[in-house]
Amino acid sequence: MCLLTLAACSGADGGSGSGPLAGQDWVTPGGDIGKSHYSTLTDIDTGNADRLGLAWEAALGTGRGLEATPVVIDGVMYTSGVAGRVYAFDAASGRELWRFEPEIDMQVNRTVCCDMVNRGVAVARGKVYVASLDGWMYALDAKSGAVVWKSDIVVDRARGDTSTGAPEIAGNVVVIGNAGAEYDVRGAVTAFDLDTGKRAWRFFVVPRDPALGPQDHPDLEPAVKTWDPQSRWDIGGGGAPWDAINYDPETGLVLVGTGNGGPYATSRRSPKGGDNLYLSSIVALDAKTGRLKWHYQETPGDNWDYTATAPMILTRMTVDGEERPVVLHAPKNGFLYVLDRRDGTLLRANPLVRVNWADGVDMKTGRPRLTPERADYTDGPKIIFPATPGARNWHPAAYDPKTGLYIGAVQDMGNVIFMTPGQKPVARKMLNTDAALLFTSDLLAILPTLPPPLRAAIEARPEMAWVKENPGSTELRAIDPLTGKTKWARRTAGWQDRGGALATAGGLVFQGSIDGHLRVFDSANGKLLKDIDTGTSILAAPMTYKVGGVQYVAVMAAWGGGGFPYVPPYSAAYSRGNAGRILVFRLDGGPVRIPEELPPLQPAPPPPAQAPGVTPQTIAQGMELFMANCALCHSNQPRSITPDLRRMSEGTHKAFRQIVLEGLLLPNGMPRWDDRLDPAQVDAIHAYLIDLQGKARAEELEKQKRGLPLDTPGLTILSNY
Repeated sequence: MCLLTLAACSGADGGSGSGPLAGQDWVTPGGDIGKSHYSTLTDIDTGNADRLGLAWEAALGTGRGLEATPVVIDGVMYTSGVAGRVYAFDAASGRELWRFEPEIDMQVNRTVCCDMVNRGVAVARGKVYVASLDGWMYALDAKSGAVVWKSDIVVDRARGDTSTGAPEIAGNVVVIGNAGAEYDVRGAVTAFDLDTGKRAWRFFVVPRDPALGPQDHPDLEPAVKTWDPQSRWDIGGGGAPWDAINYDPETGLVLVGTGNGGPYATSRRSPKGGDNLYLSSIVALDAKTGRLKWHYQETPGDNWDYTATAPMILTRMTVDGEERPVVLHAPKNGFLYVLDRRDGTLLRANPLVRVNWADGVDMKTGRPRLTPERADYTDGPKIIFPATPGARNWHPAAYDPKTGLYIGAVQDMGNVIFMTPGQKPVARKMLNTDAALLFTSDLLAILPTLPPPLRAAIEARPEMAWVKENPGSTELRAIDPLTGKTKWARRTAGWQDRGGALATAGGLVFQGSIDGHLRVFDSANGKLLKDIDTGTSILAAPMTYKVGGVQYVAVMAAWGGGGFPYVPPYSAAYSRGNAGRILVFRLDGGPVRIPEELPPLQPAPPPPAQAPGVTPQTIAQGMELFMANCALCHSNQPRSITPDLRRMSEGTHKAFRQIVLEGLLLPNGMPRWDDRLDPAQVDAIHAYLIDLQGKARAEELEKQKRGLPLDTPGLTILSNY
């Protein structure tokens, strides 16, 4: 078994500068140590890609998001699923070898903005490492799946910490970050001993209140000077490093991409301003000690939810005539950065999309040139480009060392941001964003429903011309990292369609889509070579490996992630459901089983009568409480992957209090709310939903009478929000 080291497993000829590239094995979720999502395999190439067919599939028994890229070592596939489940399969046949189900505290669902996802496992020393959603690191025996050790990732379980990222092996430790920057969290990255699970070190992204005395990490002493002493320390500050963590064996450094600030507005978080280190940064930590060696802040004072947690790629490039070890990084903020990974020197910073929070990056200072007149929303609503979902996000990109191209999904969209009135108390384990967002993809349709003062302020913004030109779109692009120029691009199904990418030495690029297709492109020009209809939405990055002389391509398939209840009409999940599975392909494989279409919608059932004493004020109170506590997971859309509460049955209505206050459906992932809501508030939410269900039923009966589909897009329900 090749489980002792990662860099030695690939057997590939090429290299990223941090170890060999992926070949027969795929040893990290990114393929190699540099996470290039590139394979040296050539059995499947531009001449035979049209012969791809299904080798095997595995149903994972979930309707939630799947974002991991599997690992394959010595013929065994290891991958993670919902909330930190782990599966091991024979990589050639698909025979399940074992599975692991962590015991999850389902109350964490209240602090998960973006579904119960997990982005992968790490494998080393005969163990498989995974982080569960509720913040535990598990080391599992690679042969049996038995728990070897379990260690706590979370600093303070009274706060909203969760964990959704893939662990990273860094020498003798395994490293993981936390998630939940919007949920009163103080970002931290923690390292555990590979063999014992003992905590080796912890680095906090955000300082603590200086009134409490010296910082709990020496490298936070200079950082605290970049915060107002009267900052909202009670909220935690954010900075959660929920994804990008790369170990660089060349330098012995762990490179960590850090999260956004909380609350969003710098003026509320740190009233006197400041860079607010180490938010929205790459921090380079010594793998042995956790001490900071260098940092580069991509968005100083982050005001726009511009996390730096998008995946990084470590490679070597010739820059200005000199070969350098570099890190390629395209975070949410719209720029593609090239940094020297030895010391963080900025080499390039090129915009990929429309950007108006800054008009470029000063290459001498490395700082963005901010444009507060266009992007400071403290004095009124502004239209900010790019939007908070980011020009790039967690969906992995690939780097092809043959062509020197960075290949990934790029989203060009903005959003309106405006402040909500009043200073807010900290909301434990709840959203603390203190700002409201409207995506430009929907803005033109929503504008007529907005209050006149807000509508007028938005319409007066010069960026409305950008919105009318392109409200929002996403492309798979092949980009020169040194210039930011696109060599070729392919438009995706919609702005939410941002699947991860795989590139191979066979001259191919693979990408799944949320309309349920796995597509294969010629890496030289983007020409479509093969289109496989799977009938299941795909967001995760494909990968490839070789067993028994056969090259396979595998991908995890399911809709989920950010905005998971809001299933786009152009997704396969909308028309065929969201039964998650692993799909594995080979040359001359068979057809893919396509899930059956969902049955036609029926009108919402009649709601019960309102309880005595319910007034319009009660319903209005219920709507406000619903939006503050429930709307993140319950979109009230008929094809949502969470229950459409406009379609509650008689039994659900009768048990409403028990469900919300007593945890009746806790095993199904519905947390209890008795610590935040009292019976009268729950009754008000129920009254609002009864009213909403009655309106939905009346609207749908009218559509049925007129022969219209019941899910015809409309703004009637939206206007109620």
